[in-house]
Amino acid sequence: MQTPNERLRADRMVFYADDVQRLDRELDGFLELSRARSALLIDTEGHMITRRGEVPSESLESLAALVAGSFAATHQVAQLLGEEGFHSLSHQGQEQGIQLSAVGLRTLLAVVWDSKTNLGLVRFYAKETAENLKRVLEQSGPAAGLGDDDLAQNYSEQASKALDDLF
Repeated sequence: MQTPNERLRADRMVFYADDVQRLDRELDGFLELSRARSALLIDTEGHMITRRGEVPSESLESLAALVAGSFAATHQVAQLLGEEGFHSLSHQGQEQGIQLSAVGLRTLLAVVWDSKTNLGLVRFYAKETAENLKRVLEQSGPAAGLGDDDLAQNYSEQASKALDDLF
């Protein structure tokens, strides 16, 4: 049986520089096609994975946490309505809007857009981009594609030991 700390380490998303570069290329292509202002990839716990385009806020950490919370609340609303979940969510103000899309089970794509584009264009390209990002995420991390739980556990233990030695 895993302790809470072991479970937390095992559940963390891990990315290498190459993974982030692949994610960034997908987001850059999306921004070019959709003409949106920025694209943020956020985990469902509210942590920023990567972002591209114009920074929509001085406090990206707060924005990421609020986006994740908003999506989680909407997921509960969907369940109350008898749905498994909603795959996207949009908020539109007078000057800007934000489109949130699920990317697999653990990540969200948040797109900030303004009058240079429209929600239909953002939604159209966000759907394809979410699928592309999902494929990249499935192939990323230290044990991606290896199917070896021992490797992931060993990596986690070695990383923990290295941090303990450092401090």
